[in-house]
Amino acid sequence: MDAEQVIAVLAGYPGTRIVEGNGDAFAIHDPDHDYERRPRQGWATVVRSDVNDTASALDRPGAYRVNIGLPTRRYRALFPADPGTDPATRDVLIPHPVYASYHWVAVVEPDTTWPLVSELLDVAHDFAVRRHDNAARRAR
Repeated sequence: MDAEQVIAVLAGYPGTRIVEGNGDAFAIHDPDHDYERRPRQGWATVVRSDVNDTASALDRPGAYRVNIGLPTRRYRALFPADPGTDPATRDVLIPHPVYASYHWVAVVEPDTTWPLVSELLDVAHDFAVRRHDNAARRAR
């Protein structure tokens, strides 16, 4: 699976808007179509360059990293301790090299990890939907 295919998968989630910048793609839960007025954090990203961090050495042809924001409980179930994996390693789920403290995970060029990545994307999207619905209820 290449970066464009992953972005297409993200775009298929209900209420998701893909915002692109610097060659990277950010999956934002935006069912109200108000992102311009109310910007918010995405629930998953596909990064194709070292513009924001160099941890995964994405400056090679075809390289990309999928980043996924998870609920705390799911993140801690995956990583009760830091596995100490090199963030440039291909096809291994790791704590995000910069945003692990916010419960983000990452995979460089997922292949055999795709079933797990797909499951975690579902979890992250569901989490984004819950956050949106809770915020909408509080606003009423």
